[in-house]
Amino acid sequence: MPETQPETKPETPPNFWGYMPEEEYYTSEGVRNSKEYFETPNGKLFTQSFLPLDQKVKATVYMSHGYGSDTGWMFQKICINFATWGYAVFAADLLGHGRSDGIRCYLGEMEKVAASSLSFFKHVRYSEPYKDLPAFLFENMKPSKVHLFMYGLLFGLADTWAAMPDNKMVGKAIKDPEKLKIHSIKSTEVHGKAEVHGTADGVTCPTSSQLLYEKASSADKSIKIYDGMYHSLIQGEPDENAELVLKDMREWIDERVKRYGPKNG
Repeated sequence: MPETQPETKPETPPNFWGYMPEEEYYTSEGVRNSKEYFETPNGKLFTQSFLPLDQKVKATVYMSHGYGSDTGWMFQKICINFATWGYAVFAADLLGHGRSDGIRCYLGEMEKVAASSLSFFKHVRYSEPYKDLPAFLFENMKPSKVHLFMYGLLFGLADTWAAMPDNKMVGKAIKDPEKLKIHSIKSTEVHGKAEVHGTADGVTCPTSSQLLYEKASSADKSIKIYDGMYHSLIQGEPDENAELVLKDMREWIDERVKRYGPKNG
């Protein structure tokens, strides 16, 4: 009989966490993930949800990635963390990004791009399980015109809002060398406002966050500048730095949920 050859794993892991199957990984993190396409007048959006497995949902969080990025690969780390804290997280690839329709990384009419993502967020926001819960809009990178436009449209729908551009920017965004390798493998009111930024950001100037903070009309607003950190505070910093940022984010959002609570109690 011919000798059976051992199964060989691909040299490049299929996921940022390695070779573990997706469902098994999400379960190990205490999260349930689902993926589906959402039809909009401007094309189909690839969407994902991250729900806590064994916790009551406290609020919903709608996450938007930056230019040149998508909701896959290491962006999921942010979604997973929020889900483990008891939040139902929903994310969509922008048109022209990831697995959504459109020409790759071509935004075209900003209004259409923003309105498409907004239509998905509103669809979930007003659905029966979530319509009475606090809602938060989280933007992963410093706001582009599309995110500012989306924020304007979401005014009154979401209670708050918190972009990997071209490859030349990746090294300026990711500090941790091991995480930089992972990123290089794959990269395809308002009741409150929080701004976070690193002083060593080589992609966008920290003063942009300071300006947004100063111009924001919300009475409940805060800003946190992290000394020496790069652009990608969670996905690209060493673990101890990322954990510090996540800790601050969790304290901020948990406090707002307690403060504003669900509509019916």
